[in-house]
Amino acid sequence: MALWGGRFSQEADQQFKQFNDSLRFDYRLAEQDIVGSVAWSKALVTVGVLTSEEQQKLELALNTLLDEVRTNPEAILQSDAEDIHSWVEGQLIAKVGDLGKKLHTGRSRNDQVATDLKLWCKEQIAVIRQALTELQQALVITAENNQDAVMPGYTHLQRAQPVTFAHWCLAYAEMLTRDESRLQDTLKRLDVSPLGCGALAGTAYDIDREQLASWLGFASATRNSLDSVSDRDHVMELLSNASISMIHLSRFAEDLIFFNSGEADFVELSDRVTSGSSLMPQKKNPDALELIRGKCGRVQGALAGMMVTLKGLPLAYNKDMQEDKEGLFDALDTWRICLHMAALVLDGIQIKRDRCWEAAKQGYANATELADYLVAKGVPFREAHHIVGEAVIAAIKKDKALEELSLTELQKFSETISIDVYDILSLQSCLDKRLAKGGVAQKQVTLAIAEAKQRLHLS
Repeated sequence: MALWGGRFSQEADQQFKQFNDSLRFDYRLAEQDIVGSVAWSKALVTVGVLTSEEQQKLELALNTLLDEVRTNPEAILQSDAEDIHSWVEGQLIAKVGDLGKKLHTGRSRNDQVATDLKLWCKEQIAVIRQALTELQQALVITAENNQDAVMPGYTHLQRAQPVTFAHWCLAYAEMLTRDESRLQDTLKRLDVSPLGCGALAGTAYDIDREQLASWLGFASATRNSLDSVSDRDHVMELLSNASISMIHLSRFAEDLIFFNSGEADFVELSDRVTSGSSLMPQKKNPDALELIRGKCGRVQGALAGMMVTLKGLPLAYNKDMQEDKEGLFDALDTWRICLHMAALVLDGIQIKRDRCWEAAKQGYANATELADYLVAKGVPFREAHHIVGEAVIAAIKKDKALEELSLTELQKFSETISIDVYDILSLQSCLDKRLAKGGVAQKQVTLAIAEAKQRLHLS
């Protein structure tokens, strides 16, 4: 029987029931609904609705139900209950009889679902923070193992200046650090309990909501009942966090897809994260990375959908808000899986050092060093920039690297150039000069790795 059936003289149309019911996806909130119900039963004792003996009987039955749910959560889907709240109440009544009907006193499904979802979000934040940490650790370990792998750095997908694969790994570790900090900030704002706000105006029972919040592990109780039952900011924040992080993962995937291509050939991916072609036996496709890149749009779509759903809703609760769960569940599942998959991609990746080195030598990546050399000799930078540009054109015409031009050839562009120029045109010199914090010099990269290992508790 529906929780609201007394007002109606006709049964709901079956087609409407299927359209309206949410058990098929909100069954994932079963544990949170039961935990919230235990806390609510304790609160009802404080206002005289339940005796201590009744509360203990309810708590025992709810904990038994919790064990059953944890053993086989998908068994819930065999029920035709409207939602997870009515399912839990029905199961409780089946266990303790009419006593179970007293539990919903002073409570609404509006504050109930808001509480359940916040509890679920708190648990998911912990899970995803762990996945973020594990991927950061994988990046730092990969960086530590590849400090000597010199490769081209790119702007506009054009070879720019030499970097190391280690420095590239640490760039993504920085992005994930910001992702984690956004989750921490989100947790601060969602860590307030709406339970006890009723349908919209608050509960009629003099319940200590701060104590209730504490029992549920929240930092505090919400301050306004209208806002509490209709607030879904935490859903949007989590979807925003997921969308930003998935952009980082998508960029990570795109870089490695390019590095793995025949044109770059900088890395070889493990057979464990690649697949083949049904027609072309020579193919080894970076499917894991392509799927990470593809799933980014899926997560961003969930954020857009949630914002559009909420933008025109009046206070307080509206059934539109039932749409908050499917997109959130799918987006956070997708984010977590992609974090694990990115870590798996790094496990077993092989860096082709010789090929990376040769590519770094091409593309005149040391042109800036020649300009800086001229500046050190007293040439204004803008003039030095023009001189080096002319030297690059000449080198291209001769199909030579800058360091392969003779001193006589270089001096045609500036008499300031002398034999010591060749010392600064080497790749190693290009790297070693980037000694400022955050630079690609080995000293700085080694320091960055050490700091990251300390932050991530890596031995």
